[in-house]
Amino acid sequence: MAWTIGWGGLALLLVVLAVASLRILREYERGVVFLLGRFWRVKGPGLVVLVPLVQQMVRVDLRTVVMDVPSQDVISRDNVSVKVNAVIYFRVVDPQRAIIQVANYFDATSQLAQTTLRSVLGKHELDDMLAERERLNADIQQILDAQTDAWGIKVSTVEIKHVDINDTMVRAIARQAEAERERRAKVIHAEGELQASEKLLQASRVLAETPQAMQLRYLQTLTSIAGDRSSTIVFPVPLDTLASLLDRAGTRAPDR
Repeated sequence: MAWTIGWGGLALLLVVLAVASLRILREYERGVVFLLGRFWRVKGPGLVVLVPLVQQMVRVDLRTVVMDVPSQDVISRDNVSVKVNAVIYFRVVDPQRAIIQVANYFDATSQLAQTTLRSVLGKHELDDMLAERERLNADIQQILDAQTDAWGIKVSTVEIKHVDINDTMVRAIARQAEAERERRAKVIHAEGELQASEKLLQASRVLAETPQAMQLRYLQTLTSIAGDRSSTIVFPVPLDTLASLLDRAGTRAPDR
């Protein structure tokens, strides 16, 4: 009976050890295996067999991680205080370095993203934060990717989500935008007046050089006001036209 219990206990122990030595890794997972505390190899996906009490394995997810960077207080180069938050996309490309080189690569990447966001945006003015987000996103992404490369992390995308400004600054920006629109309207109006004066000068020169053109202009004016019978119109007759009429009348007078 004692032998039966002994063999049964040994068989149960072997079954437990066999189950404990088996690991199943999904397609997007890798296992960093340590042999007596020293790095041995990266294994997976699929079935992984470990030696109990001798080998240990740490799972690493290779999928892209979407991390929301908390809102950061940033003072721009033109001394404007804003709150900025962002989102970053990164993934593990080297499981060995992600486990060995940094204690917690997720928290380390989050803290680095926060400090980099404040550092980069603090070098730019508020107008750049609002109008040139794509360039700022690219700058932050390059800096993060270079610094996390030692951890086996690839930062693929950084997107600034919101730039929150206090109410006082919002009103100041609105006044500035209104003043800019008024300035543009005045400039456009002045340019139109300048172009109109240049065209009028050209027209006056043509009319001065060609008397017939002046007479045609008078006739066009008469045609345009002929339909208006509600008022009396005094229309000046050109002196050359009046002189020609008087000359004709003077030449015909002796015939009578």
